[in-house]
Amino acid sequence: MDTYQAILKFFEGAKEPVNAGAVAEATGVDRKEVDKVMAQLKKEGKIVSPKRCYWEIKK
Repeated sequence: MDTYQAILKFFEGAKEPVNAGAVAEATGVDRKEVDKVMAQLKKEGKIVSPKRCYWEIKK
């Protein structure tokens, strides 16, 4: 599984909004790579921010 899929799967399973640091810690992916993938997910409209610096899967 590539990093994009791993991060997307993490967001799909998250019960509450999370920040990039929590994603990096939970997936074991480097923080800079997490930031890149999250930027791509935001651009694609797959994740949204309910509050500043926290993200969740778009429902």
